[in-house]
Amino acid sequence: MKFTTFLQDGQARLGVVDGDAVIDLNRAQPDVPAGLREALRAGVDLQAAGARAIASGAPRAAMAGLTLAPLVPEPGKVICLGLNYFDHAKEGGREKPEYPWFFYRGATSLIAHGQAGILPKVSAKFDYEAELALVIGRRVPRHVAQADAPAYVFGYTCFNDMSVRDYQKRTPQWTIGKNFDGTGGFGPVLVTADAMPPAAVGLKIEGRLNGEVMQSANTADMIWGVAETISLLSDVLTLEPGDVIVMGTPAGVGQARTPPVWMKAGDSFEVEIEGIGRLVNPIRAED
Repeated sequence: MKFTTFLQDGQARLGVVDGDAVIDLNRAQPDVPAGLREALRAGVDLQAAGARAIASGAPRAAMAGLTLAPLVPEPGKVICLGLNYFDHAKEGGREKPEYPWFFYRGATSLIAHGQAGILPKVSAKFDYEAELALVIGRRVPRHVAQADAPAYVFGYTCFNDMSVRDYQKRTPQWTIGKNFDGTGGFGPVLVTADAMPPAAVGLKIEGRLNGEVMQSANTADMIWGVAETISLLSDVLTLEPGDVIVMGTPAGVGQARTPPVWMKAGDSFEVEIEGIGRLVNPIRAED
């Protein structure tokens, strides 16, 4: 099953996808909260609710005509991984890290499918990163075993972890270069975990700049997969419904090329993941 988040009168609304159409889940079933994070935190069985909505005569809207929002507009946490593909670590001059390079993103950095990534005034070193992301569906117990960890994932989606490289390298921590406003493409749909391979292993992932393939890999090439990542995080903190984990990017990023390839105003970057779909973000200069 697929879900999306769209804007209606300026408010984010949770929708269930039915072919090329979307049903406003809260309007079809008023007992379901209007937001994805709120519905997950309330313990709603969204797949059952979505199935009922699809089977009903609830009004549909063409997805192509909707203005989308980030799938979780206000996540509790957005935890990202750096250097999580063997080939990407190598192109960055590093071997396998001993522990995942975790960093945070803030909600103000997130943008929807179709929304423009913002090339900042203060830098021209604006890079792309095609990534798999997941949304936690249930509270994860501390020290969860790897074998049990995937059961806490509600669904998977596409992410473009756009990075301002010179700011990223100004400090030993990557946070500042990963949190410019309008740099985290997120969507367009969330595919429930039951419709994907276990722990989303074996999916083709591709990043394209202006239609040209820049990154092409498989989620099986991750150093730390979904199960191990969730297990490691649970040793440290509590993962809650609506939290987001962004799983890192494969080789082919702009900064590692000779000469470097930086995104500029007028460009468009696509992230496509097998079984999930395609996230597209045009690039425009900061006002």
